[in-house]
Amino acid sequence: MSRYIVLGRFQPFHKGHEFLVNCAFDLAGDNEVIIAIGSASKGWESNNPWTLEERTEMVNSWLSEQKKSATIVGINDINDPPNWVKHATDYHGDGVLVTSDEATKELYQKSDFMVEFVDLSNRENFEGWRVRQTLLMLSTVYDDDAVKEVLSATLPKSVINWLVDNDAIYRLSTMVSGVNVG
Repeated sequence: MSRYIVLGRFQPFHKGHEFLVNCAFDLAGDNEVIIAIGSASKGWESNNPWTLEERTEMVNSWLSEQKKSATIVGINDINDPPNWVKHATDYHGDGVLVTSDEATKELYQKSDFMVEFVDLSNRENFEGWRVRQTLLMLSTVYDDDAVKEVLSATLPKSVINWLVDNDAIYRLSTMVSGVNVG
């Protein structure tokens, strides 16, 4: 039995992540899927606006809507690429990494880790920083229906609902200004 592992920061969990995780489920069959959330100790800052717990809730909201089950683990950063795979493996275990990131693919392959590479046809629209910039622009728009409509292009519906229901969008405008909320 093998694990199929998807690694990301999920800041937030967007449609690119959704595609990648669905690919992992397709490849895994009856095997376990592990969703490994990187930068686990980060949160409440402009590049990492959501905590590990919040990102886990986002992913779980999506999994629940999809009626799928996966193990979610958090991995702290070590900022040491040559030792990253060994460090991350302590959290996600051995298995097959499912990735769409060329650098991650090469890093894991160098460590003799099995890798399934997935091409994303619309990667430029599903880059986390672009999604976060859109969320930042929407953080001062207090019309939930309008916000949901705009976000539907890049985020799964369950994640949009989680972000709106937990006021996890509106605090972004204060993060950028340096005002600490919460």
